[in-house]
Amino acid sequence: MIRTAIVAAIAILCQGVANAQMSHHHVSEAACDTTELRCATKVTPAFAPDGTLWLAWMAGGRILVASSKDRGKTFSAPVAVVDRPLDLDWGPDARPKMVVDQHNRIAIAFSIFRDKNFNGEVLYTRSVDGGHSFSKPESITSNKESQRFEQLALDADGSVFVAWLDKRNRAQARAANQTYKGAALFFAWSKDGGGSYTEARMLKDSTCECCRISVAFAGSGRPAVLFRNIFPGSVRDHAIVTLGDPATPGEIHRVSQDNWKTEACPHQGPSLAISPKGIYHAVWFTSGEARKGLFYARSTNGGQTFSEPMALGRPDRSASRPYVLASASGTAIVWKEFDGEKTTVKLIKSVDDGENWSQPQVVAETVDASDHPLLVGNGREVFLSWMTKADGYHIMPIEGAP
Repeated sequence: MIRTAIVAAIAILCQGVANAQMSHHHVSEAACDTTELRCATKVTPAFAPDGTLWLAWMAGGRILVASSKDRGKTFSAPVAVVDRPLDLDWGPDARPKMVVDQHNRIAIAFSIFRDKNFNGEVLYTRSVDGGHSFSKPESITSNKESQRFEQLALDADGSVFVAWLDKRNRAQARAANQTYKGAALFFAWSKDGGGSYTEARMLKDSTCECCRISVAFAGSGRPAVLFRNIFPGSVRDHAIVTLGDPATPGEIHRVSQDNWKTEACPHQGPSLAISPKGIYHAVWFTSGEARKGLFYARSTNGGQTFSEPMALGRPDRSASRPYVLASASGTAIVWKEFDGEKTTVKLIKSVDDGENWSQPQVVAETVDASDHPLLVGNGREVFLSWMTKADGYHIMPIEGAP
C-alpha cells in the first residue's frame, strides 16, 4: 500500500524494465476499463501559474483532464479531450503531455497508432476556457509518416515548444534504396497557447526511434533537448542539443560514453532539468559496455560537457524510470525499483545544484503495476506524482524537498 503521506485522489474521481517490448499491452496495467482516474494507466501533472494542479490521463481509449485547487485533495469533474475512443499509443514511454500558460490556456499533445505496425501520429489540442472544452485534435505536422514521443515545454514568454520523433526521412531513404536507422528529431513552436504550430523543422537526423525525449529551457527561446542518439556502430547513447534561438539548433553534444551497442529498442528515455543558475541535470538508463543501470550527470557549461556519471539505484532491483526536477530551492531525482514483490519509488535531493546528494529514501511503494514516477513543482513545493493499479493516483509533497 502507498505510504500514508501520499494524498489519494481516487475517492474524488469516480514495470517496466528497459527492454520492455511493445507486445506488452497496456490493458493489464489498468485497474478498470472506464475513463475514471482510477482506471488510468498514465497520468501527467502540471501546475498552472495560479497554482491550480491539472492532470491529464489516459483511460478507456481517451484523454481526460481535471483540476484541483487544493493540491490534489479534491478534483473537478473530468473533461474528455477527445469525443470518442482512440487507439492511443500505449508504449512504455507514451503519455499525454500538457502545459498551462498564464492566460489559463491548456495545451495538450498525445500520440495515437495509425496501424498495427505502431506507426504513430502526434495530435494536439487546446482549451481556451479553463479546461471546460477542447478544440478538435489536429496533427502536429502535415507529413503522414510516423511520429511519436512528443514533448511539450512552456517558455517564459508563453510560447509552447514541441519536439517529437519523426520517420519521414526513413521513408525517403527507403524510397531511394538507402539505409536509414532510427528517426529524426523535429520541433515546432506555438505562439497562441497551443492552438497552432509552426512548420516542423529538424533538430537531428537518425536518433533512437523508441525512447521518450526530455526538454528544459536554458533561457527564453532556448530549449534544450535530451535524447537517445544513434552514434556510429549502432551505439545508442544520450546526446543533447540547445537551441541558440527559437529557430537555430546548436551543436550536438554527447552526454556520456556508455557505449550501448544495440539494434533493439530500449523503450526507456532520459529526463532533463536546468536549474535557475543554468546547471544542466540529466538522468538516464543504459546497458552499455562502459556502465549499466541508472545514472546522473551535470553540466556547468551549457551542456557542452558533463560530469562523470553517478550511479543511481540498485541494478539487482531493476532500477528504472528516473526523473529529475530542478528549482530555486534545489534538485530532486526519483526512480523505481522492484524487489520481486513490490515496487518502490526512491528519492535523492541536492541543495547545491548536484554537487552533493542525500542518501536514497523510499517515498512510496505498491504491489502491482504502476506508471513512471514524476516530479512536479508549483514554484514553492515539489511533489511526487504516481499512478498505481492497486492504489490509484496519488500526489504527495516531498517533505523538506529539496
